[in-house]
Amino acid sequence: MSRGKYNNWKEKARRLFRFYYNKAVREKGTPEYVARGWAIGMFVGFAVPFGLQLMVSVPLAFLLKGSKLGSVVGTLATNHFTIFIIYPFQCWLGSHLIGNPLSFADISSKMEQVIENQDYETLFGLGKDIITAFFIGGFLLAFVSTPICYYVVKNMVIQYRLNKEKRRLKKLEKLNALDSGDRNTK
Repeated sequence: MSRGKYNNWKEKARRLFRFYYNKAVREKGTPEYVARGWAIGMFVGFAVPFGLQLMVSVPLAFLLKGSKLGSVVGTLATNHFTIFIIYPFQCWLGSHLIGNPLSFADISSKMEQVIENQDYETLFGLGKDIITAFFIGGFLLAFVSTPICYYVVKNMVIQYRLNKEKRRLKKLEKLNALDSGDRNTK
């Protein structure tokens, strides 16, 4: 028995992607403005711990003249579901970059403590090695993902607006053809 129209996880994921796609491409402002906001959000999403991201991304969007909405939504790269994958990976990556490799098991065990307690005291009690690894790995992921996000969002906005203009012109041509056809019959 079906439990609803959107029970399928693929359909839910498609609808969620479509929602954020529409948010990006329909936002007012230049494509650069929109993309800058999303890139700011993506950067902050990786570089700043969950819970502090909005306090950093929105003021940065004001300072760098980017989309405030994009800066908020861009931080959702790290959310309640993805942090279980992204944070251990970024700590593992950062630990290798600073020359003090940690295992996924060590990182996962320490992250579980943070998730269970859900406070910054536990987070900062993890020790300087894992905190340093978190920020180093986060900044590396941020530096890699930010330009990709910027150009993808910018091109999506440009393409959407070009297609919208083409549809508008096509509709206008049809109306003009109908209008000129009415004149010829009179």
